[in-house]
Amino acid sequence: MELNVSDLSVARGGVPVLAGVSLSLSPGQALVLRGPNGSGKTTLLRTIAGLQPALAGHVTGAEDRIAYAGHADGLKAMLTVTENLIFWAAVFGTRDVAQAMAAFALTPLADRLAGTLSAGQKRRLGLARLLVTGREIWVLDEPTVSLDADAVALFAGAVHAHLAAGGMALIATHIDLGLEAAVLDVSPFRVTHEATRLGASDEAFL
Repeated sequence: MELNVSDLSVARGGVPVLAGVSLSLSPGQALVLRGPNGSGKTTLLRTIAGLQPALAGHVTGAEDRIAYAGHADGLKAMLTVTENLIFWAAVFGTRDVAQAMAAFALTPLADRLAGTLSAGQKRRLGLARLLVTGREIWVLDEPTVSLDADAVALFAGAVHAHLAAGGMALIATHIDLGLEAAVLDVSPFRVTHEATRLGASDEAFL
């Protein structure tokens, strides 16, 4: 089943930032979002992932199918690498974490507390969570931040494998991951006029 976004309008801090965004993803496809910093890519991804309400438009095909990875790694500092993945596997109803650990070269760090990891290691662990979710659609916001070249290659390999298995990926990134992916520049959808400030109902999600 496809992911479809139709005529979506989103706001940041109560102010509209993007309007009229439409996109679709089919199994095995990736779409890369581009645009300058502050253009609304994060807000768009969070809205598609269901973390904040849209101003207008519709998202279909997302129900219980999205795994979102944002700027925060979502780790528990006092749990080990293995324990963090086991925790997230239990949340999503899966069991095996060995594949996720191997995919992101985390096996040698299995017994390390997450709080003692370097920024790049934490990022790899945060991304490894994607592999234990069992979710078909990955929505990723600048996933390669803090990763060195080798780790970027590991991540790209994980995305390739996910797509080959029929998964989908929506990724905001300025890095060339070597994917056969369409590119959507959000710049034409930016709201440029001075917008009337809306209610604060969405601010709790930002």
